[in-house]
Amino acid sequence: MKLEEKDISILFSENEIQTKIKELAQKMNNYYQGEEVVAICVLKGAVMFAVDLVKHLNMPLQMEFIRLSSYHGTTQTTGKVRAVDITLPDLNNKNVLIIEDIIDKGYTAKFLVDFINCNFHVKDLKFCSLLDKKVARIIDIDADFYCFEVQDQFMVGYGLDFDEYYRNLRYIGYIDKNILK
Repeated sequence: MKLEEKDISILFSENEIQTKIKELAQKMNNYYQGEEVVAICVLKGAVMFAVDLVKHLNMPLQMEFIRLSSYHGTTQTTGKVRAVDITLPDLNNKNVLIIEDIIDKGYTAKFLVDFINCNFHVKDLKFCSLLDKKVARIIDIDADFYCFEVQDQFMVGYGLDFDEYYRNLRYIGYIDKNILK
């Protein structure tokens, strides 16, 4: 299916996103109070969010990147998370912050939290998501920090993709379900 930018309606502007990120970073700065943090960015979707977020974090911070996948095709999650690249340093006794683009049904978030808890004895583990789609949640897991709560829409832009395209949009938009049929 071919999608064009005219098929995308703006949900959050670039300015709204950046304002929320700064507010979220301040909450995190207050929470961590200068303690060291290992931030784990989930590729590819969270990279834009993670980069903009860490610019506003005022603590010693190490960044790591992992790649997971739970989508088959362009819009449907499989419910099974596949570790594409999950190489991490020793996280024992560390403050760990997972940075994700969206918590949808909760499969990826649960997989990652369980993976870290099974392989390491972290000092503190927090989950941060740009978007929290609570209305679609199947797995009982919540974000400790998030920017926006969203409805059950298919979103693209600012890291979120449609068949690997549109990640580079400066805004977050949604696609009408009729177009996706």
